[in-house]
Amino acid sequence: METSHISALQTKHAGLERRIEEELGRPFPDGGRLMELKRRKLRIKEELSRSH
Repeated sequence: METSHISALQTKHAGLERRIEEELGRPFPDGGRLMELKRRKLRIKEELSRSH
């Protein structure tokens, strides 16, 4: 897989991690939103693991 594609996936993964942390830092985190963010993060992680 192209280095630029891997780099883009890593950037997206880090961005999702930040959004998850922000949501968890709220007084009343939205469980549905957290689940969706984590699902998206997992898909990216799986794609990265296939690329190595």
